[in-house]
Amino acid sequence: MHSPVSDIKVAVDAIVFGYSKNEGVSVLLIQRKYEPFKNSWAIPGGFVLEHESLEEAVQRELGEETGITVNYLEQLYTFGKPGRDPRQRIISVAYLALVKSSQFQQLRASTDAENAQWFNIQQLPQLAFDHQLILDTAVERVKAKVRYQPIGFELLDKKFPFADLEKLYIALLGRDIDRRNFSKKMLALGILDETNELARSEGKGRPSKMYQFNKKRYEQLLKEGINFEI
Repeated sequence: MHSPVSDIKVAVDAIVFGYSKNEGVSVLLIQRKYEPFKNSWAIPGGFVLEHESLEEAVQRELGEETGITVNYLEQLYTFGKPGRDPRQRIISVAYLALVKSSQFQQLRASTDAENAQWFNIQQLPQLAFDHQLILDTAVERVKAKVRYQPIGFELLDKKFPFADLEKLYIALLGRDIDRRNFSKKMLALGILDETNELARSEGKGRPSKMYQFNKKRYEQLLKEGINFEI
C-alpha cells in the first residue's frame, strides 16, 4: 500500500532576462530575506494563493519582490523533484520573459525579498534551491527559440543598423555567428524594411543603413514558426 499523498504546495518562479546593447544578457534576481537560504540570491517567485491562477500568481510575486510588471510571461517547465525545497514537497511552475533591461531599472524589493538586482548572465552569484537548474533550462529554451522564431526584436530600438541585430543574436545564442549567412537568411524572411535613414558613423567607415521591423510579417512568422538555422 502506498502512503497517503503528503501536503504538496504549488509555487511559481519568474526568470526575467534583460537585454541591452552594451551589457548583453542579464537576469533579474532577488536576495532572500528569510530562511531557508536567507541572504542568498534566487529567482523571484513564491506560493500560489487559493484564489489565483498560475499567471496571476507569477505576476503578483514578480511585482511584490522586484517592483516590475512584465507584459508577457511564457510557461517554461515544471520542477518537482522531491527535496528541492527543505521545507516541504513543493512543485514549481517556472515562467520566462525577455525584456529590454533599460526599461526596468527602477527595482523595488519587498515582502520576502531583501534586494532585487540585474546580474550579467556571465557573472552570476550562487543561487538558492535548484534555481541554477531552472535558470540553465531557461537559457537553453531561449537559445533553441531564437533558431526557429524571430524573437527578441522588441529588444532593439525602433530603427536600428543591421549590426545591432547581429549583436542581439550573438548575445542570446551565447556564441558567434556566420554574419554573411545570418544576413542573407534574415533579409530573406522579409521582416526587415530598409528605411531612408543612415546610422551615424562612429569613427571611420561608411554610415550603415537603418532598418525597422515589418510587424505584420513578423507576427505571421511567429504564428507559423520557422527554421532558419544560424
